[in-house]
Amino acid sequence: MTDDPRGQSEAPVPDPLHDFNAIYDSTPPWDIGRPQPAFERLAESGSFVGSVLDVGCGTGEHALLASSLGLMALGVDFAPRAIELAQMKASERGVGARFKVWDALDLPGLGERFDTILDCGLFHVFDDDQRSSYVSSLKATISAHGHFYMLCFSDRQPGDWGPRRVTEEEVHTSFAEGWRVDSVEPAVIDITIDPNGAQAWLAVVTRV
Repeated sequence: MTDDPRGQSEAPVPDPLHDFNAIYDSTPPWDIGRPQPAFERLAESGSFVGSVLDVGCGTGEHALLASSLGLMALGVDFAPRAIELAQMKASERGVGARFKVWDALDLPGLGERFDTILDCGLFHVFDDDQRSSYVSSLKATISAHGHFYMLCFSDRQPGDWGPRRVTEEEVHTSFAEGWRVDSVEPAVIDITIDPNGAQAWLAVVTRV
């Protein structure tokens, strides 16, 4: 901290990167060591096609899943520690997924386009302005008629712990322009701290 002219100490500015890195010094609740069942079922149904981007990938389970199916997969996350762990998993499992430290609000900067984009637990961390920027970032990165699959915290989840709740209407509103919302269905995000998981929405959205 530094002293201001009035002799008072300034409060430290929060560092989101430090906070997220610190979370991965232990095992965060969403890091279950395997793909989320909802995404695994999508993969088994053949929904993942072409080139795949796992945005906010954490330690990479969904990019690794896509790569294990023979698809080109890239996982990106804001936290270097998460990407380090994902790269270790890829090496240990002999899977060819790629991973990069990257800002989800600047996906066009990757210089690639993707046929399938996955989001497990990222959309719900953004405030309203960031949410709009995120959707624009996705729109500029996904191929025409590409599919976006999203698991996000639901307003059906009781209590006030955890991330911001998302309503079904908010999903439709966020993807109203340049997209078609194919479905928004109740789902569960498996977490380590509750055997019942957390109530979620599974959204399937197509770029039009």
